[in-house]
Amino acid sequence: MAILKGAARVFARQGVAGASMAQVAAEAGVSKGTLYHYWDGKDALLFEVLDGYLSALRDVIVAEDALLPMLTATLLAYDGMDDEHRIQSEGLILLDPARAETLKRHQREMVTALSRVLAAEAPGLTGRALREATMSVFGMLNWFYMWNPGADRAARVAYAGTVATIATGGIGALR
Repeated sequence: MAILKGAARVFARQGVAGASMAQVAAEAGVSKGTLYHYWDGKDALLFEVLDGYLSALRDVIVAEDALLPMLTATLLAYDGMDDEHRIQSEGLILLDPARAETLKRHQREMVTALSRVLAAEAPGLTGRALREATMSVFGMLNWFYMWNPGADRAARVAYAGTVATIATGGIGALR
């Protein structure tokens, strides 16, 4: 929906706390009244932006049962979602606890799915080491997203392969 994409752009550009419904309306080319017809305020709009993004990303991630396809699907799902991705951290802390918990549940489901796949790739990897490996892989994916915003499909697919290689064979496996 164009309004949600416009809201994400405004939230990313202005910061969630600094953005206004008037700015969102102007960006989306609608009246403030239209926004308030569908959302009771900025928090409700922010929640819908983030819930839509995170639930769709979760669906992509949990659908995969192998590391390389999961990483590839994740990086491809990031394409065009820079604003939504950028506002996650600030948005989560500004939302009421119930809405924030819904979004955190999506995030935990993604972490659980990646942990499951990593554990299958490296059966001895458990506990703290598995959690740290999982978060490191997400860190690598997020690094790519942050520093390669214009990356095309081929670059995303290639980097997914790099991350899978590092995750399963260590950095020396890249030689």
